Parts: sequence; structure tokens; C-alpha cells
Amino acid sequence: MWSRRQGRLRPTVCGVEELRRRRREQEAALRKARREQQLVSKRLLREDAPEEAGEGCVAVILGEAEVQQFLRQAQRGAEEKEREGALVSLRRGLQHPETQQTFIQLEGSMRTLVGLLTSNQAVLQLEAARCLHELSHSEQSTIAEACLPATSYLLTYLSGYSSDFIELCLYTLGNLIVESEAVRRQLLPQGIVPALAACIQSPHVAVLEALGYALSQLLQAKEAPEKIIPPASASSSILASTLPQHMLQMLQPGPKLNPGVAVEFAWCLHYIICSQVSNPLLIGHGALSTLGLLLLDLAGAVQRTEDAGLELLACPVLRCLSNLLTEAAVETVGGQMQLRDERVVAALFILLQFFFQKQPSLLPEGLWLLNNLTANSPSFCTSLLSLDLIEPLLQLLPVSNVVSVMVLTVLCNVAEKGPAYCQRLWPGPLLPALLHTLAFSDTEVVGQSLELLHLLFLYQPEAVQVFLQQSGLQALERHQEEAQLQDRVYALQQTALQG
Repeated sequence: MWSRRQGRLRPTVCGVEELRRRRREQEAALRKARREQQLVSKRLLREDAPEEAGEGCVAVILGEAEVQQFLRQAQRGAEEKEREGALVSLRRGLQHPETQQTFIQLEGSMRTLVGLLTSNQAVLQLEAARCLHELSHSEQSTIAEACLPATSYLLTYLSGYSSDFIELCLYTLGNLIVESEAVRRQLLPQGIVPALAACIQSPHVAVLEALGYALSQLLQAKEAPEKIIPPASASSSILASTLPQHMLQMLQPGPKLNPGVAVEFAWCLHYIICSQVSNPLLIGHGALSTLGLLLLDLAGAVQRTEDAGLELLACPVLRCLSNLLTEAAVETVGGQMQLRDERVVAALFILLQFFFQKQPSLLPEGLWLLNNLTANSPSFCTSLLSLDLIEPLLQLLPVSNVVSVMVLTVLCNVAEKGPAYCQRLWPGPLLPALLHTLAFSDTEVVGQSLELLHLLFLYQPEAVQVFLQQSGLQALERHQEEAQLQDRVYALQQTALQG
């Protein structure tokens, strides 16, 4: 991440470094927002229960007496079918928050449910686990903590033989992990990280997807950067396990790539990268190369299909690459990307066009990656110019103010590389586009436009005359009273008049 002090454009000569510092401050804020934005959610496998498709099965709120009755029948029923039916009825009732509260307040209820979970009858184990799964979906941390006695058994069952049961246990643990710090404190010393690392060897896609979900919930914990991710303790550390290498294998493009599994593990990788604990280690494992190849694969996929689900994977991949490229270690192991600049930039623009048509909300993600690619790399800036991508980039300006700021920032990255780059930016549609953005009311958009104009005036003096001929001074006058812009506006006015 770039460090910089706050600075504003003054009437005196302003160097490129000061312009760069100003932009980097904005970018640091944007990057921080991306790191902190989380996808805390819970999964419910209710549709997996065949009874839910039965005739007239309507979940009802259960009172204390009914909860007690169903628990008693499940524990002491004369026949297995009766015991199973009691648990099914209890599970349906637990779909209601009112029944959940009644259940956890009833003395001995969880002990009874755990007893059924650990019974030697598979059908009762499964229904007891489904009851716990309903409880885990609650948004109340008190209910998650009431499930604490069951968590060690759920963890043990991850080494079982039934893929369906393992999947259910993983989703239940994932739901509980994200809700309660007490649950995480109990599970870490009990070996949840090694248990998850063992699950990643499963040949079952459903298990791998559930594993990715549970792991992503664990990685989003507020204490993850200090206690879960670092390689300080081999028993409880993600980075000390084999999980990172296996995650990257799951993201390798090819016929074995499963989109659902890849999405889950891409978000896991995103949370690890955002922790900034040991990104050079991930780079050393080939994260840049894997993600770069996956980016090319996604670009090829959007050309072959109109499947809008592709953005589910594109978003975390773009974020991972963007944040990894801010690491100093990238410069020392940059060869690991193993891709030509033109391929990366071309693939990114294919995705940007796809987002523009299908998912405009993801345009800032792609532009953020383009910004990080071009910020310190003359070769990526050259690729942008040699592939004639300036005009397609300018076509994104009307989408939103956020997109406009990012587009202008990328263009500033190109312009600040010097006269040769500005000469290739000029002439063309750039100046009309900048005159248009100066009519915007958004201060950030106008501010970035002013910085790009300053670079053009600095490195391409003939731009000043064309700017004056196209009523540029009048466009600047609109902003000369705005406190955040007036110094830069005055500086440009003086440059233009003296040019």
C-alpha cells in the first residue's frame, strides 16, 4: 500500500509525485473499503430434507409442552419411525425464532438433542443434525452459544463416511462460527483448522463447496488476522496448514474447475489477502499466476456464454489480484505471473465490457485492478495504448461517478509516465471527454479531471492551445469557488494563460 501525506495543487509548479500522492490517498481509502466489505451470511440446507416437499407440511410454532413431548418421543419412542417423526416435527418447529427461544430456554433440551446426535442410529443422527442446523441459522448469538455442547461432535463427524452428513455439519459449523466468538474460541483448540484441511481432500463437490463456505466464515472473524490466519501455531493457523496450497489448486483453470467450489475458495483467498498477514507467502505459492490464468479463463468464458453467474467468481478474483498487486513482493517475484501484459489487459477489458452490459456494479472492481496494474508499470500502460483501449475506457465515464473517478485515475497513471505516453493519448477523444467531466457536479470526478489536465499540460504543451480553443477556461470557471478545487483550478488557469 502506498503511504503519502495530504497535498493540494498550488499555483506554483506541481510535480508528478505530488499528484501521485494525492491519488494514492484516495486509492488507499477505496482499498480499505474493499478489504472491510464482508459477505457474512448463513446457509440453510432445508431444501435437502425430502419431508419439506411433502403434502401439507407447514411449520408451526411449538410451545414448551410440545417441544418437551417431541424430545421425549425422540428419546424414548417405541419404534425408530416414531422417534424420527418426532425429530422431524421438532425440526419444522425450529424454523421459527419463537420455537428456537423456547428450545434453548428449556432445561436439558440441548443435552437431549446432543444425545440423539451421538446415537448409533444414523437416521436419528441425521435428524438431530438437521435440528441443530435450523438453530444455527438463527441471527441471535445466544442461540449459537447454546449449541456449544454440539460443536465438538460436529467437528468429529467431519471425518465420517457420509458426504451428505459431512456437508450438513460443515454448513452448520459455518453458521455457528460467524455468529459467536465463543464458538470460535472453543473450536480452534479442538482442531477445526486441521479438520477443515482434511476435508479438502474429499472427492465430493458438495463437501468442498460446504468446506469453502465454513472456511470463509472462519476467515471473516474479527480476530482472524491475529489468531486464525498467522502461522504462529500449527494447530490453529490457516497459513501453517496445507489449506492455502489446496485452495489455489481449486482455482486452477481447466476441466476440473468447479464454479461453485471456486467461488467459495476465491472468497476465502480474498479474506486471507485482506488480512495482510503474509501475502508474500501466497505470492510465493503462485497465487498471482493462478489468479492471472483464471482471469484469462473467465474472459474466454464470457465470450462463449451469456451466463450471468460468471460474475460470482469474477468479483473475488479481481479483488484478490488487485490487493496482491499492492504488495512490494510482487516486484521481486513478478515473473510468477507468467503472462504477457497484453493478455492480461485484453482479458480485463473483455470482462469490463461484460460487466458494462450485464453487471455494471462490478465495473469498479475491474477498474480497480486496471488501476493497480498501471500504477507502477509502464509496460501495462503501453499495452493499454497499443491495444487502442483508451476510447473503450472513456466510454465507461457516464456509468457513475465512482466509475468516472476510476477511469480518470487509470488515465492519470498512463499520463504520469511522461511525454511519450501523453503524446499517444493526444490527440483523440480525451479532451472532449475531459471537458464533459468538468461539467459534472461531483467534486471527486472534477478533481481527477483537473489532475489529468495538469499532466497533459505538463507533458503535451500543445494540449493547452486546443483546451483554450474549446472554451476550456469557461469550463474551469464553474469550479473556481469550490473550496476543494479552487487551488487546482487557479493553477490550471494560470498554466493555460501562460502557455
